Amino acid sequence: MTEYRIAKDTLGEVKVPKEAYYGAQTQRAVENFPISGQTLPFAFVRAQAIIKASAAAANRDCGELDEKRANAIVQAAEEIMEGKLKDQFVVDAYQAGAGTSQNMNANEVIASRASELLGGSKGDWSKVHPNDHVNMAQSTNDTIHVAINVAAAQELYEKLYPALEETIIALRNKQAEFHHIIKSGRTHLQDAVPMRLGHSFGGYAESLQKAYEAFKQSEPFLFEIGLGGNAVGTGINAHPEYADRAIKEVADRTGLPFRNPTDRFRFMQNNGAAIQISSHLKELAIHLIKISSDLRLLSSGPRTGIAELILPAVQPGSSIMPGKVNPVILENMYMICAQVIGNDTCITTAGIGSQLEINVMMPVIGFNLLHSITILSSGMKVFTERCLSGLEANEGRINALMEQSLAIATALNPRIGYEKAAEVAKESYQSGKTVKEVAVEKGYVTEEQAEALLNPENLV
Repeated sequence: MTEYRIAKDTLGEVKVPKEAYYGAQTQRAVENFPISGQTLPFAFVRAQAIIKASAAAANRDCGELDEKRANAIVQAAEEIMEGKLKDQFVVDAYQAGAGTSQNMNANEVIASRASELLGGSKGDWSKVHPNDHVNMAQSTNDTIHVAINVAAAQELYEKLYPALEETIIALRNKQAEFHHIIKSGRTHLQDAVPMRLGHSFGGYAESLQKAYEAFKQSEPFLFEIGLGGNAVGTGINAHPEYADRAIKEVADRTGLPFRNPTDRFRFMQNNGAAIQISSHLKELAIHLIKISSDLRLLSSGPRTGIAELILPAVQPGSSIMPGKVNPVILENMYMICAQVIGNDTCITTAGIGSQLEINVMMPVIGFNLLHSITILSSGMKVFTERCLSGLEANEGRINALMEQSLAIATALNPRIGYEKAAEVAKESYQSGKTVKEVAVEKGYVTEEQAEALLNPENLV
């Protein structure tokens, strides 16, 4: 059976698990919000710890917090950054507005650990107080907002960008590998003029490259953090030098160029950077759905579909049909992207929750934003390693379909006109003969002219 200790807050006494580092306010949140069983991810907790360490260092250097307490807070926060005490962050992702419970969870855990470092015990607020010392010159309103930006920026650099870059490289490699292959283009899912298979993969790569550039263009907005704005942006109860010092500490600890916002009140009122990054994640998801859907179509078969591409076989595809292999990696990517689009809808809706000086929906914004970054990063890594890298072109099938394409008749337009070319295409379809054969039989072009006009190499 769990043993308890009695913790106190401004509402009274609360039973808290004896070994817990958190206190009464966290415990109340656990009891008030048994919603999903999911907590904000470690990336967010790490960002909170970075903020708390930076705040303590800034308050120490400003002369507001004694060195002994400040150093203990910094050490406790650094332990959390390293992954220790992760199990002590227990507040549900769907919690009190703005993230007050999440902020207090961090304050209480850090206060308890700092107290231990100073010879005290868990919940001994006489040595280090969660509000007076750990939360000094801070508010939920600025720290949770800042944690969203810090966590998102770190996750972009540590997870999403590397995965996206590798996917782009893999697509560029396929662009070069498939450049010599000429295939039938398709528009409206019908035959279209010829193109190089490499052209398709170059288009995919460039789409993702532009999505990558969109993230980079939004970074200046993401790097603006209003730490020191406190409750509404005025910086009440903070030393005049606190904000600059604290933000510099965050930048130094992350290696990222975080800075003061151009207008701190604007920062406090809106989660604009999160909304913007989420929109870029959605755009990336849309491009990845298009690519994965194309590859599913082009690899459909293997006998009764288009079958121009051959996917790596990674697992059996059916529990009833022997030998069936499905495009599971591509299907997985579509599912991931569907979730990212849903997450963006949630973030957009939550963004409307900005009222007056704060957006109270920040926990769900942070949760969904980081979720999108995580699953897109992992999904692209799997897509690149287990699908793109082993993708092959079925050149025999591609050539056979190219020869049967009716759209190749388009090349006859300058020579015999649109109407005669359409007549050739129609008869070719009805007779089963090639466009070249029909055009020559009708006397519209000679064999030599047809050979030159309809040579796929001359059409791409």
